[in-house]
Amino acid sequence: MIKIATPRMLQSFVLAPALGALAVLGFAPFYWFPLAILALAGLFHLWNTASSAKRAALDGFTFGLGFFGTGVSWVYVSLHDFGGMPFAAAVTATTLFCALLALFPALSGGLQGRFKTTPATLRLLALMPALWALGDWLRGWVLTGFPWLAMGYSQAPASPLSGFAPLLGVYGVSLMTALCAGALTLLLSGNRRGLGAFAIILLLGSGWALRQVSWVEAVGAPVAISLLQGNIEQDIKWRPEQARATLATYAELAARSRGQLIIMPETAIPMFGEDLPPFYLDRLQAQVQKRGGDLVFGMPEEDAPGEYFNSAFTLGSSAQQNYRKSHLVPFGEFLPLRPLLDWVLKILHIPLSDFSRGAKVQQPLSVAGIKLAVDICYEDVFGEEIIRQLPQATMLANLTNDAWFGHSIGPWQHLQIAQMRAMESGRTMVRATNTGVTAIINPQGEVEKQAPTFTTTILEGRAQAFQGSTPFVRFGNLPALLLIILLLAMTWRFRP
Repeated sequence: MIKIATPRMLQSFVLAPALGALAVLGFAPFYWFPLAILALAGLFHLWNTASSAKRAALDGFTFGLGFFGTGVSWVYVSLHDFGGMPFAAAVTATTLFCALLALFPALSGGLQGRFKTTPATLRLLALMPALWALGDWLRGWVLTGFPWLAMGYSQAPASPLSGFAPLLGVYGVSLMTALCAGALTLLLSGNRRGLGAFAIILLLGSGWALRQVSWVEAVGAPVAISLLQGNIEQDIKWRPEQARATLATYAELAARSRGQLIIMPETAIPMFGEDLPPFYLDRLQAQVQKRGGDLVFGMPEEDAPGEYFNSAFTLGSSAQQNYRKSHLVPFGEFLPLRPLLDWVLKILHIPLSDFSRGAKVQQPLSVAGIKLAVDICYEDVFGEEIIRQLPQATMLANLTNDAWFGHSIGPWQHLQIAQMRAMESGRTMVRATNTGVTAIINPQGEVEKQAPTFTTTILEGRAQAFQGSTPFVRFGNLPALLLIILLLAMTWRFRP
């Protein structure tokens, strides 16, 4: 007998994943932030009308498949195009990864479904938003964390809700986004429309008011910055025969730079210091010292046989310093459960794929008259780790190599993540990348200058240093987590 799909099945397997895909348009490079709220409101409607917790969990899972399957599809590019994984294996691995991420909205849907007898108003304005935000936070630390596409990022930098970023961080913005989605669901459902409209106005109005608050103050004159973008193709970057051409490219870019502070991307120098041509670093040092400036560059560092770090170093007028990357990328920079998963490295062709971790707490680099908090590539996804160098640091710098993402939406999403870090910390964020997106971002999360992608170029600009602390710098994710707990406690307290 042929079974005909019921409307409810169509909602779970067609509408829910379509809503998930729609939510991705709220993120960079599209920045259509209202669509993220609208898509989440659609999911909340499905949860609110689901007949059981299992059905709500299914809706959450298929929403997550559409959301992550569309939003982090660049994982396939990293695995197949640059990691050398065969097509079928890369598709399978990417699908399984997205399915794993989809378990978080599935868990949120299933948990809220157990409170079916709780009034819809309370579920939409407390329970569902709190569980969604909690899921974003959990995804940020489970199995070392993958908080990419946390819903709060969709609101940076233009949405009024981004005003909560310096106060509550990205997970707090996720909560406010989900609250707005819950209020929109209430408004469109025809039940308690007045309350839904009032909640939306209150949330957007409060966010707009917070955007007018100056949490920090400028210190010193703007610094002339040169951000070098070498545009070295990922598939040739680590080849020995390409190394000298890469070194020549960055030496030439550094010589042409006009900034007092010059910054190169992550592993711009693709070899250990002892393998460099004689006097290469000495020539760079002499160039930047002539103008009384400093250079920050990425280079792998071998501290002992078999122990190496993804590091950033300084040269120039200031004392030589370095920073070692602490939060490493699983499978890309270290192999979890190595005795069980060592076979993975035999499939992936990733050079230097077993880095050691740098110290969790490191001091900002004193360069060009400022205190620079450096993070390397993937580290800037973790806002609470970035603030470890604050409030001492007066500026943020992200050295990255997003060539792994190819021409996908991944580099633009990474740019939006950096915009959120600038807003949370009240600091200018400068990004030096291999292929893009190289940019200068002000504390309001606005991109002041940006280099064209996939070009060999220098982004010249001036960046202002800031001092002081936003509430997020002082307290991290704690206030957002307390709000989530409060909303969950309210639901528990007033359940029938």
